[in-house]
Amino acid sequence: MSVRWSLFAATAVALVACALPASAQTLRYANQGELKSLDPYTLKETTTIAHHGHVYEGLVARDKDLKIIPALAESWETPSPTKWRFHLRKGVKFQNGDPFTADDVVFSAERVQKKGSNLQTRIPSGTKVVKIDDHTVDFILPTPNPILNSQWDTWYIMDKKWAEANNAVEPTPAAATSPSFASLNANGTGPFTVESHQPGVKTVYKANPNWWRKAEHNLKEIIFTPIGSDATRVAALLSGEVDVIEPVPIQDIARVDSSPNAQVQKGPELRTIFLGMDQVRDELLYSNVKGKNPFKDIRVREAFYKAVDIELIKTRVMRGLSTPSALMIAPQLFKLSGDFTRPKFDPDGAKKLLAEAGYPDGFEVTMDCPNDRYVNDAAICQAVAGMLARIGVKINLLAQPKAQYFAKVLKPGGYLTSFYLLGWTPGTSDAHDVLNNIMGCRDDPKVNRGEANLSGYCNKKVDEIAAKVLVEPDTTKRDLMIKEAFDIAAKEFGYIPLHQQALAWGVSKKVSLTQRADNQILFYWATKQEE
Repeated sequence: MSVRWSLFAATAVALVACALPASAQTLRYANQGELKSLDPYTLKETTTIAHHGHVYEGLVARDKDLKIIPALAESWETPSPTKWRFHLRKGVKFQNGDPFTADDVVFSAERVQKKGSNLQTRIPSGTKVVKIDDHTVDFILPTPNPILNSQWDTWYIMDKKWAEANNAVEPTPAAATSPSFASLNANGTGPFTVESHQPGVKTVYKANPNWWRKAEHNLKEIIFTPIGSDATRVAALLSGEVDVIEPVPIQDIARVDSSPNAQVQKGPELRTIFLGMDQVRDELLYSNVKGKNPFKDIRVREAFYKAVDIELIKTRVMRGLSTPSALMIAPQLFKLSGDFTRPKFDPDGAKKLLAEAGYPDGFEVTMDCPNDRYVNDAAICQAVAGMLARIGVKINLLAQPKAQYFAKVLKPGGYLTSFYLLGWTPGTSDAHDVLNNIMGCRDDPKVNRGEANLSGYCNKKVDEIAAKVLVEPDTTKRDLMIKEAFDIAAKEFGYIPLHQQALAWGVSKKVSLTQRADNQILFYWATKQEE
Protein backbone atom coordinates (compact mmCIF):
# COMPACT_ATOMS: atom_id res chain seq x y z
CA MET A 1 0.00 0.00 0.00
CA SER A 2 1.25 3.47 -0.86
CA VAL A 3 2.00 5.85 1.99
CA ARG A 4 1.61 9.46 0.91
CA TRP A 5 2.72 12.62 2.61
CA SER A 6 1.46 16.01 1.51
CA LEU A 7 1.16 19.61 2.59
CA PHE A 8 -1.39 20.77 5.09
CA ALA A 9 -3.38 23.62 3.63
CA ALA A 10 -2.29 26.00 6.36
CA THR A 11 1.48 25.49 6.10
CA ALA A 12 3.66 28.47 5.41
CA VAL A 13 5.19 26.92 2.31
CA ALA A 14 2.68 28.23 -0.22
CA LEU A 15 4.18 29.33 -3.51
CA VAL A 16 4.32 33.06 -2.99
CA ALA A 17 6.94 35.70 -3.56
CA CYS A 18 8.98 36.99 -0.67
CA ALA A 19 7.75 40.49 0.20
CA LEU A 20 10.01 42.23 2.67
CA PRO A 21 8.36 44.64 5.07
CA ALA A 22 9.32 48.28 5.00
CA SER A 23 11.29 47.88 8.20
CA ALA A 24 13.73 45.36 6.72
CA GLN A 25 16.85 45.22 8.84
CA THR A 26 20.53 44.27 8.73
CA LEU A 27 21.44 41.51 11.18
CA ARG A 28 25.06 41.06 12.24
CA TYR A 29 26.13 37.62 13.46
CA ALA A 30 29.39 36.33 14.94
CA ASN A 31 30.45 32.77 15.63
CA GLN A 32 33.68 31.49 17.16
CA GLY A 33 34.45 29.50 13.99
CA GLU A 34 34.89 30.58 10.40
CA LEU A 35 32.97 29.60 7.28
CA LYS A 36 35.59 28.17 4.95
CA SER A 37 33.55 26.78 2.07
CA LEU A 38 30.17 27.55 0.52
CA ASP A 39 30.09 24.10 -1.10
CA PRO A 40 27.21 22.37 0.77
CA TYR A 41 28.92 18.96 0.56
CA THR A 42 32.29 19.96 2.02
CA LEU A 43 31.64 19.60 5.73
CA LYS A 44 28.98 17.83 7.79
CA GLU A 45 29.16 20.25 10.73
CA THR A 46 26.13 21.94 12.23
CA THR A 47 27.28 25.57 12.10
CA THR A 48 28.52 25.21 8.52
CA ILE A 49 25.31 23.46 7.50
CA ALA A 50 23.27 26.30 9.03
CA HIS A 51 25.27 28.84 7.00
CA HIS A 52 24.54 26.83 3.86
CA GLY A 53 20.86 26.63 4.84
CA HIS A 54 20.50 30.36 4.28
CA VAL A 55 21.09 29.75 0.57
CA TYR A 56 20.30 26.13 -0.19
CA GLU A 57 17.30 23.89 0.54
CA GLY A 58 16.56 20.17 0.65
CA LEU A 59 13.67 18.11 -0.63
CA VAL A 60 12.39 18.28 2.96
CA ALA A 61 12.94 20.67 5.85
CA ARG A 62 12.48 20.65 9.61
CA ASP A 63 10.14 23.01 11.39
CA LYS A 64 10.82 24.88 14.62
CA ASP A 65 10.13 21.68 16.58
CA LEU A 66 12.43 19.58 14.34
CA LYS A 67 9.55 17.79 12.60
CA ILE A 68 10.04 16.86 8.93
CA ILE A 69 7.96 19.02 6.55
CA PRO A 70 7.84 19.37 2.75
CA ALA A 71 10.27 21.74 1.04
CA LEU A 72 11.50 21.35 -2.55
CA ALA A 73 9.45 18.16 -2.64
CA GLU A 74 5.82 19.07 -1.97
CA SER A 75 4.89 15.44 -1.29
CA TRP A 76 6.25 11.90 -1.36
CA GLU A 77 5.07 8.31 -1.23
CA THR A 78 6.45 4.79 -0.84
CA PRO A 79 4.86 2.57 -3.54
CA SER A 80 6.92 -0.31 -2.16
CA PRO A 81 9.29 -0.79 0.81
CA THR A 82 12.30 -0.18 -1.46
CA LYS A 83 10.93 2.67 -3.57
CA TRP A 84 10.36 6.28 -2.57
CA ARG A 85 8.74 8.66 -5.06
CA PHE A 86 9.12 12.42 -4.61
CA HIS A 87 6.87 14.96 -6.29
CA LEU A 88 8.83 18.15 -6.78
CA ARG A 89 7.53 21.65 -6.28
CA LYS A 90 6.80 23.44 -9.56
CA GLY A 91 7.72 27.01 -10.32
CA VAL A 92 10.79 27.11 -8.06
CA LYS A 93 13.88 28.79 -9.45
CA PHE A 94 17.50 28.90 -8.39
CA GLN A 95 18.83 32.32 -7.50
CA ASN A 96 20.38 32.76 -10.95
CA GLY A 97 17.00 32.12 -12.59
CA ASP A 98 17.51 28.49 -13.60
CA PRO A 99 14.37 26.37 -13.07
CA PHE A 100 14.50 23.66 -10.40
CA THR A 101 13.77 20.21 -11.92
CA ALA A 102 14.33 16.51 -11.39
CA ASP A 103 17.67 16.79 -13.21
CA ASP A 104 19.01 18.82 -10.28
CA VAL A 105 17.91 16.17 -7.77
CA VAL A 106 19.55 13.35 -9.75
CA PHE A 107 22.72 15.43 -10.15
CA SER A 108 22.82 16.33 -6.44
CA ALA A 109 22.33 12.67 -5.46
CA GLU A 110 25.31 11.70 -7.60
CA ARG A 111 27.48 14.62 -6.45
CA VAL A 112 26.89 14.10 -2.73
CA GLN A 113 28.15 10.51 -3.01
CA LYS A 114 31.38 11.40 -4.81
CA LYS A 115 34.86 11.37 -3.36
CA GLY A 116 35.53 14.57 -1.47
CA SER A 117 31.99 14.85 -0.13
CA ASN A 118 31.60 14.70 3.64
CA LEU A 119 27.91 13.83 3.30
CA GLN A 120 28.12 10.57 1.39
CA THR A 121 25.83 8.72 3.80
CA ARG A 122 22.92 11.00 2.89
CA ILE A 123 22.18 8.50 0.09
CA PRO A 124 22.33 4.76 0.93
CA SER A 125 24.88 2.77 -1.09
CA GLY A 126 23.39 1.07 -4.12
CA THR A 127 20.48 3.50 -4.45
CA LYS A 128 19.28 4.20 -7.99
CA VAL A 129 17.91 7.69 -8.55
CA VAL A 130 15.56 7.77 -11.52
CA LYS A 131 13.95 10.78 -13.19
CA ILE A 132 10.33 9.96 -14.06
CA ASP A 133 9.54 13.40 -15.44
CA ASP A 134 10.67 16.96 -14.78
CA HIS A 135 8.97 17.01 -11.38
CA THR A 136 9.02 13.38 -10.25
CA VAL A 137 12.00 11.39 -8.97
CA ASP A 138 12.20 7.79 -7.73
CA PHE A 139 14.76 6.55 -5.23
CA ILE A 140 15.07 2.77 -5.62
CA LEU A 141 16.85 1.24 -2.63
CA PRO A 142 18.72 -2.06 -2.26
CA THR A 143 16.95 -2.64 1.09
CA PRO A 144 14.00 -0.98 2.85
CA ASN A 145 14.76 2.30 4.64
CA PRO A 146 11.72 3.78 6.39
CA ILE A 147 13.71 6.83 7.58
CA LEU A 148 15.35 7.58 4.23
CA ASN A 149 14.52 11.29 4.14
CA SER A 150 15.01 11.98 7.84
CA GLN A 151 18.38 13.64 7.22
CA TRP A 152 17.52 15.21 3.89
CA ASP A 153 16.72 18.56 5.44
CA THR A 154 20.48 19.13 5.26
CA TRP A 155 21.10 17.39 1.95
CA TYR A 156 20.87 20.53 -0.12
CA ILE A 157 19.95 20.47 -3.81
CA MET A 158 22.34 22.11 -6.24
CA ASP A 159 21.80 23.49 -9.73
CA LYS A 160 23.14 20.96 -12.26
CA LYS A 161 23.42 23.50 -15.08
CA TRP A 162 25.26 26.02 -12.86
CA ALA A 163 27.65 23.40 -11.48
CA GLU A 164 28.53 22.06 -14.94
CA ALA A 165 29.01 25.55 -16.38
CA ASN A 166 31.40 26.50 -13.57
CA ASN A 167 33.45 23.28 -13.33
CA ALA A 168 31.87 22.48 -9.96
CA VAL A 169 30.63 18.95 -10.63
CA GLU A 170 33.06 17.48 -8.09
CA PRO A 171 32.56 18.21 -4.37
CA THR A 172 35.14 20.37 -2.61
CA PRO A 173 36.90 18.26 0.06
CA ALA A 174 37.50 19.79 3.47
CA ALA A 175 41.21 19.16 2.97
CA ALA A 176 41.34 21.18 -0.28
CA THR A 177 44.29 23.57 -0.33
CA SER A 178 42.86 25.85 -3.01
CA PRO A 179 39.26 27.09 -3.28
CA SER A 180 36.88 25.79 -5.91
CA PHE A 181 34.17 27.81 -7.62
CA ALA A 182 31.49 26.18 -5.46
CA SER A 183 33.44 26.96 -2.29
CA LEU A 184 33.52 30.68 -3.13
CA ASN A 185 30.11 31.04 -4.79
CA ALA A 186 26.61 29.74 -4.11
CA ASN A 187 23.38 29.33 -6.09
CA GLY A 188 20.50 27.77 -4.24
CA THR A 189 16.73 28.14 -4.01
CA GLY A 190 16.72 29.44 -0.43
CA PRO A 191 15.78 32.64 1.42
CA PHE A 192 19.10 34.44 1.06
CA THR A 193 21.72 34.90 -1.63
CA VAL A 194 25.45 35.33 -1.07
CA GLU A 195 26.53 38.83 -2.03
CA SER A 196 30.17 38.32 -1.00
CA HIS A 197 32.27 35.66 0.71
CA GLN A 198 35.74 36.13 2.11
CA PRO A 199 36.69 32.82 3.78
CA GLY A 200 37.63 33.40 7.40
CA VAL A 201 36.83 37.11 7.19
CA LYS A 202 33.24 37.97 6.30
CA THR A 203 30.21 36.64 4.42
CA VAL A 204 27.34 38.88 3.38
CA TYR A 205 23.90 37.46 2.58
CA LYS A 206 21.05 39.39 0.94
CA ALA A 207 17.35 38.51 1.17
CA ASN A 208 16.16 36.63 -1.92
CA PRO A 209 13.14 38.57 -3.26
CA ASN A 210 12.13 35.60 -5.43
CA TRP A 211 12.03 32.96 -2.71
CA TRP A 212 9.12 30.59 -3.28
CA ARG A 213 8.09 30.64 0.39
CA LYS A 214 6.45 33.45 2.33
CA ALA A 215 9.17 35.05 4.43
CA GLU A 216 8.82 35.00 8.22
CA HIS A 217 11.91 37.18 8.68
CA ASN A 218 12.24 40.92 8.14
CA LEU A 219 15.92 41.00 7.22
CA LYS A 220 17.39 42.70 4.19
CA GLU A 221 20.85 41.30 4.83
CA ILE A 222 22.96 39.17 7.18
CA ILE A 223 26.58 40.01 7.82
CA PHE A 224 28.53 37.11 9.30
CA THR A 225 31.94 37.70 10.89
CA PRO A 226 33.93 35.00 12.68
CA ILE A 227 35.30 36.20 16.04
CA GLY A 228 37.51 33.58 17.66
CA SER A 229 38.27 35.52 20.83
CA ASP A 230 35.62 34.92 23.50
CA ALA A 231 36.19 38.33 25.10
CA THR A 232 36.01 40.17 21.78
CA ARG A 233 32.87 38.30 20.71
CA VAL A 234 31.04 39.12 23.97
CA ALA A 235 32.18 42.72 23.85
CA ALA A 236 30.83 43.05 20.30
CA LEU A 237 27.41 41.81 21.46
CA LEU A 238 27.27 44.04 24.53
CA SER A 239 28.28 47.13 22.55
CA GLY A 240 25.68 46.45 19.86
CA GLU A 241 28.32 45.92 17.18
CA VAL A 242 26.76 42.52 16.49
CA ASP A 243 23.21 41.27 17.14
CA VAL A 244 23.78 37.54 17.67
CA ILE A 245 26.78 35.53 18.89
CA GLU A 246 27.31 31.81 19.35
CA PRO A 247 28.41 30.48 21.70
CA VAL A 248 28.38 32.71 24.75
CA PRO A 249 31.30 31.55 26.91
CA ILE A 250 29.95 29.92 30.06
CA GLN A 251 31.81 32.35 32.30
CA ASP A 252 30.11 35.31 30.57
CA ILE A 253 26.48 34.14 30.64
CA ALA A 254 25.59 36.07 33.80
CA ARG A 255 27.23 39.25 32.49
CA VAL A 256 25.31 39.08 29.22
CA ASP A 257 22.03 38.37 31.02
CA SER A 258 22.54 41.37 33.28
CA SER A 259 23.27 43.74 30.41
CA PRO A 260 20.59 46.22 29.26
CA ASN A 261 20.68 45.32 25.57
CA ALA A 262 21.30 41.55 25.25
CA GLN A 263 20.37 38.21 26.78
CA VAL A 264 21.39 34.56 26.57
CA GLN A 265 19.01 32.08 24.98
CA LYS A 266 19.64 28.78 26.74
CA GLY A 267 18.37 25.30 26.11
CA PRO A 268 19.33 21.63 25.88
CA GLU A 269 21.30 20.45 22.86
CA LEU A 270 21.09 17.04 21.24
CA ARG A 271 24.84 16.93 20.53
CA THR A 272 27.02 14.42 22.39
CA ILE A 273 30.66 15.36 23.00
CA PHE A 274 32.96 12.34 23.12
CA LEU A 275 36.53 11.05 22.86
CA GLY A 276 37.69 8.54 20.27
CA MET A 277 40.82 6.41 19.85
CA ASP A 278 42.33 4.96 16.67
CA GLN A 279 41.66 1.24 16.92
CA VAL A 280 42.37 0.22 13.33
CA ARG A 281 45.99 1.07 12.49
CA ASP A 282 48.70 -1.42 13.49
CA GLU A 283 50.80 1.51 14.67
CA LEU A 284 49.48 4.86 15.84
CA LEU A 285 50.33 7.83 13.64
CA TYR A 286 51.19 10.07 16.59
CA SER A 287 52.67 8.18 19.52
CA ASN A 288 56.01 7.10 20.99
CA VAL A 289 54.81 3.48 20.95
CA LYS A 290 56.28 1.85 17.85
CA GLY A 291 55.31 -1.38 16.17
CA LYS A 292 51.91 -1.68 17.80
CA ASN A 293 48.74 0.22 18.66
CA PRO A 294 47.92 0.48 22.38
CA PHE A 295 44.29 1.33 21.65
CA LYS A 296 43.70 -2.12 20.14
CA ASP A 297 43.90 -3.39 23.72
CA ILE A 298 40.57 -3.06 25.51
CA ARG A 299 42.42 -2.54 28.81
CA VAL A 300 44.01 0.64 27.49
CA ARG A 301 40.67 1.98 26.27
CA GLU A 302 39.07 1.17 29.62
CA ALA A 303 41.95 2.86 31.43
CA PHE A 304 41.45 6.06 29.43
CA TYR A 305 37.71 5.96 30.18
CA LYS A 306 38.20 5.50 33.92
CA ALA A 307 40.85 8.22 34.07
CA VAL A 308 38.36 10.89 32.93
CA ASP A 309 36.64 12.68 35.81
CA ILE A 310 33.41 13.70 34.09
CA GLU A 311 32.01 15.44 37.16
CA LEU A 312 35.09 17.66 37.38
CA ILE A 313 34.63 18.56 33.72
CA LYS A 314 30.99 19.42 34.46
CA THR A 315 31.68 21.57 37.51
CA ARG A 316 35.01 23.22 36.62
CA VAL A 317 35.11 23.39 32.83
CA MET A 318 31.41 23.53 31.94
CA ARG A 319 30.31 25.33 35.14
CA GLY A 320 27.34 23.02 35.48
CA LEU A 321 26.04 23.56 31.95
CA SER A 322 26.50 19.99 30.73
CA THR A 323 24.80 16.63 31.25
CA PRO A 324 27.29 13.74 31.68
CA SER A 325 26.41 10.86 29.37
CA ALA A 326 26.94 7.11 29.45
CA LEU A 327 25.90 6.80 25.82
CA MET A 328 26.81 8.23 22.45
CA ILE A 329 23.33 9.70 22.09
CA ALA A 330 21.29 12.25 24.01
CA PRO A 331 18.67 10.74 26.35
CA GLN A 332 15.94 12.71 24.54
CA LEU A 333 16.57 10.56 21.47
CA PHE A 334 16.63 7.09 23.10
CA LYS A 335 14.16 6.25 25.82
CA LEU A 336 16.18 3.33 27.22
CA SER A 337 19.24 5.50 27.85
CA GLY A 338 18.48 5.39 31.58
CA ASP A 339 19.45 1.71 31.59
CA PHE A 340 23.11 2.70 31.12
CA THR A 341 25.55 4.14 33.66
CA ARG A 342 29.10 5.39 33.22
CA PRO A 343 31.99 3.40 34.73
CA LYS A 344 33.13 5.15 37.90
CA PHE A 345 36.08 7.52 37.83
CA ASP A 346 38.95 5.32 39.02
CA PRO A 347 42.50 6.57 38.30
CA ASP A 348 44.09 3.86 40.44
CA GLY A 349 42.19 1.18 38.54
CA ALA A 350 43.20 2.88 35.29
CA LYS A 351 46.89 2.68 36.25
CA LYS A 352 46.53 -1.04 36.98
CA LEU A 353 44.87 -1.62 33.62
CA LEU A 354 47.69 0.18 31.81
CA ALA A 355 50.28 -1.91 33.68
CA GLU A 356 48.42 -5.13 32.79
CA ALA A 357 48.42 -4.05 29.15
CA GLY A 358 52.20 -3.58 29.21
CA TYR A 359 52.39 0.18 29.82
CA PRO A 360 53.30 0.54 33.53
CA ASP A 361 54.89 3.91 32.80
CA GLY A 362 52.19 5.01 30.37
CA PHE A 363 52.95 6.28 26.89
CA GLU A 364 52.78 9.40 24.74
CA VAL A 365 50.08 10.25 22.20
CA THR A 366 48.85 13.33 20.33
CA MET A 367 45.28 14.48 20.94
CA ASP A 368 43.47 16.34 18.15
CA CYS A 369 40.94 18.90 19.27
CA PRO A 370 39.06 21.84 17.73
CA ASN A 371 39.37 25.12 19.61
CA ASP A 372 36.46 27.01 18.05
CA ARG A 373 33.70 24.47 17.49
CA TYR A 374 32.11 23.19 20.72
CA VAL A 375 31.51 24.84 24.08
CA ASN A 376 34.90 25.02 25.84
CA ASP A 377 36.32 22.37 23.50
CA ALA A 378 40.00 23.21 23.98
CA ALA A 379 39.48 23.56 27.75
CA ILE A 380 37.89 20.11 27.87
CA CYS A 381 40.86 18.66 26.03
CA GLN A 382 43.29 20.38 28.37
CA ALA A 383 41.40 18.96 31.34
CA VAL A 384 41.47 15.45 29.84
CA ALA A 385 45.20 15.80 29.20
CA GLY A 386 45.73 16.64 32.87
CA MET A 387 43.63 13.68 34.01
CA LEU A 388 45.51 11.26 31.76
CA ALA A 389 48.82 12.62 33.05
CA ARG A 390 47.81 11.24 36.46
CA ILE A 391 47.96 7.71 35.05
CA GLY A 392 51.24 8.28 33.23
CA VAL A 393 49.93 9.16 29.76
CA LYS A 394 51.55 12.21 28.20
CA ILE A 395 49.16 14.04 25.88
CA ASN A 396 50.58 16.28 23.17
CA LEU A 397 47.57 18.50 22.60
CA LEU A 398 47.00 19.78 19.07
CA ALA A 399 44.09 22.21 19.34
CA GLN A 400 43.30 23.92 16.05
CA PRO A 401 40.55 26.01 14.42
CA LYS A 402 37.83 23.75 13.09
CA ALA A 403 38.75 24.28 9.42
CA GLN A 404 42.20 22.76 9.94
CA TYR A 405 40.95 20.21 12.48
CA PHE A 406 38.21 18.75 10.28
CA ALA A 407 40.43 18.80 7.19
CA LYS A 408 42.88 16.59 9.11
CA VAL A 409 40.67 14.10 10.95
CA LEU A 410 37.67 13.48 8.68
CA LYS A 411 37.37 10.89 5.92
CA PRO A 412 38.43 13.17 3.01
CA GLY A 413 41.62 13.98 4.94
CA GLY A 414 42.39 10.33 5.62
CA TYR A 415 41.33 10.04 9.29
CA LEU A 416 44.70 11.43 10.38
CA THR A 417 44.29 11.15 14.14
CA SER A 418 45.22 8.86 17.00
CA PHE A 419 43.11 10.34 19.80
CA TYR A 420 40.51 13.06 19.41
CA LEU A 421 37.50 14.97 20.69
CA LEU A 422 34.39 15.22 18.52
CA GLY A 423 30.74 16.20 18.86
CA TRP A 424 27.82 14.52 17.08
CA THR A 425 24.16 15.35 16.62
CA PRO A 426 22.26 12.58 14.81
CA GLY A 427 21.04 14.10 11.56
CA THR A 428 18.00 11.83 11.65
CA SER A 429 17.26 12.46 15.36
CA ASP A 430 17.43 8.67 15.59
CA ALA A 431 19.84 6.21 17.23
CA HIS A 432 20.41 4.43 13.92
CA ASP A 433 22.40 7.46 12.78
CA VAL A 434 24.91 6.90 15.59
CA LEU A 435 25.10 3.14 14.99
CA ASN A 436 25.71 3.71 11.30
CA ASN A 437 27.88 6.84 11.13
CA ILE A 438 29.87 6.71 14.39
CA MET A 439 29.96 2.99 15.24
CA GLY A 440 29.57 1.42 11.79
CA CYS A 441 32.55 -0.49 10.37
CA ARG A 442 34.23 1.54 7.66
CA ASP A 443 35.96 -1.50 6.09
CA ASP A 444 33.69 -1.78 3.02
CA PRO A 445 34.13 1.10 0.55
CA LYS A 446 30.95 0.03 -1.26
CA VAL A 447 28.82 0.73 1.82
CA ASN A 448 28.14 4.26 3.08
CA ARG A 449 28.84 3.44 6.71
CA GLY A 450 31.19 4.75 9.38
CA GLU A 451 31.68 8.11 7.67
CA ALA A 452 32.34 9.86 11.00
CA ASN A 453 33.94 6.81 12.62
CA LEU A 454 37.36 8.44 12.94
CA SER A 455 38.54 5.71 15.32
CA GLY A 456 37.87 2.78 13.01
CA TYR A 457 35.88 1.00 15.75
CA CYS A 458 34.32 -2.10 14.21
CA ASN A 459 32.07 -4.84 15.51
CA LYS A 460 30.18 -6.82 12.88
CA LYS A 461 27.45 -7.68 15.36
CA VAL A 462 26.74 -3.97 15.83
CA ASP A 463 26.50 -3.59 12.05
CA GLU A 464 24.08 -6.53 11.86
CA ILE A 465 21.91 -5.01 14.55
CA ALA A 466 22.01 -1.58 12.88
CA ALA A 467 20.78 -3.11 9.61
CA LYS A 468 17.83 -4.68 11.46
CA VAL A 469 17.10 -1.49 13.40
CA LEU A 470 16.75 0.40 10.14
CA VAL A 471 13.84 -1.74 8.92
CA GLU A 472 12.15 -2.73 12.21
CA PRO A 473 8.70 -1.05 12.49
CA ASP A 474 7.95 -2.19 16.06
CA THR A 475 9.35 0.55 18.33
CA THR A 476 9.62 -1.71 21.38
CA LYS A 477 11.63 -4.34 19.49
CA ARG A 478 13.63 -1.60 17.82
CA ASP A 479 14.62 0.01 21.14
CA LEU A 480 15.76 -3.34 22.52
CA MET A 481 17.93 -3.87 19.44
CA ILE A 482 19.46 -0.41 19.85
CA LYS A 483 20.11 -1.15 23.51
CA GLU A 484 21.90 -4.39 22.58
CA ALA A 485 24.15 -2.57 20.11
CA PHE A 486 25.01 0.21 22.56
CA ASP A 487 25.71 -2.39 25.24
CA ILE A 488 28.23 -4.16 22.98
CA ALA A 489 30.10 -0.93 22.22
CA ALA A 490 30.03 0.15 25.87
CA LYS A 491 31.54 -3.14 27.05
CA GLU A 492 34.28 -2.81 24.45
CA PHE A 493 34.97 0.80 25.49
CA GLY A 494 34.77 1.69 21.80
CA TYR A 495 34.30 5.36 22.67
CA ILE A 496 34.36 7.62 25.71
CA PRO A 497 31.13 9.65 25.79
CA LEU A 498 31.49 12.83 27.83
CA HIS A 499 28.34 14.94 27.90
CA GLN A 500 25.62 16.85 26.12
CA GLN A 501 26.48 20.53 26.17
CA ALA A 502 23.93 23.29 26.72
CA LEU A 503 23.03 25.87 24.10
CA ALA A 504 24.01 29.45 24.88
CA TRP A 505 23.26 32.03 22.20
CA GLY A 506 23.84 35.71 22.85
CA VAL A 507 20.96 37.68 21.31
CA SER A 508 20.26 41.39 21.17
CA LYS A 509 16.97 42.36 22.83
CA LYS A 510 16.03 43.87 19.44
CA VAL A 511 16.13 40.40 17.84
CA SER A 512 13.63 37.53 18.03
CA LEU A 513 15.21 34.18 17.18
CA THR A 514 14.01 30.57 17.17
CA GLN A 515 16.30 28.20 19.08
CA ARG A 516 16.24 24.58 18.01
CA ALA A 517 17.89 21.75 19.95
CA ASP A 518 20.07 20.89 16.94
CA ASN A 519 21.90 24.23 17.41
CA GLN A 520 21.28 25.46 13.87
CA ILE A 521 20.90 29.24 13.91
CA LEU A 522 18.49 29.83 11.03
CA PHE A 523 17.81 33.46 10.27
CA TYR A 524 14.82 32.91 8.00
CA TRP A 525 12.85 32.89 11.28
CA ALA A 526 14.57 35.98 12.71
CA THR A 527 13.07 39.41 13.13
CA LYS A 528 14.79 42.58 14.25
CA GLN A 529 13.25 45.78 15.54
CA GLU A 530 13.71 48.89 13.44
CA GLU A 531 16.88 50.77 14.29
